[in-house]
Amino acid sequence: MKETVPNTSGGNISLKQELLRKSTHIGALVIPGGYYFLELEQVTAFSILSGIALFMLVIDVSRLRNWWFWRVLSGRVFSRMLRKHEQDGDLTGASYILLAAAASVAIFSKPVAIAAISFIIVGDAAAALIGRRFGRTKIGNKTLEGSLGCLAATFLVAFFTPGIPLQVALLGALVATVVEAWPMGVDDNVSVPLLSGLAMTMFIVLS
Repeated sequence: MKETVPNTSGGNISLKQELLRKSTHIGALVIPGGYYFLELEQVTAFSILSGIALFMLVIDVSRLRNWWFWRVLSGRVFSRMLRKHEQDGDLTGASYILLAAAASVAIFSKPVAIAAISFIIVGDAAAALIGRRFGRTKIGNKTLEGSLGCLAATFLVAFFTPGIPLQVALLGALVATVVEAWPMGVDDNVSVPLLSGLAMTMFIVLS
């Protein structure tokens, strides 16, 4: 029997498909990594991310309208990784995370933006994979085990994020974990980086 993961995010997909989906998600670490290691200025990073986000939106619109671009090119690769809410008319997580990354770069300081974007990339992947493989204790439509995995992953990110005090990064990691687990009616690819970034920024300003 084909193994499927619990319906905790809008529709069942196989464990293999979930692993493939999260591997592409982890690949998004190129965003904060490039921002830091290429020593990009804020305006430059925002311009690049905005362009990529716009391109991804074109792909999403072509998918939702079933244009030839999706049918011939993208659909053959990505259609198997789509969740039910995406198949039913929502944007993909890739569009959301690119838009949120561009917004984070525009709004927050460079270290805060790098941390906030990394939290959603690493934390969401850990929450999904650990929760779906080992999750037993339900918290809404998530699991305690998945949230603990998210917390551990974001704490690890906090320890290695450059240019930001550890206590600030740990606060951001905690906020990211809570927001990821708490249903807010907003895609967590957007809410996690923006709210964790806001929390870190406020802590820096007020301390």
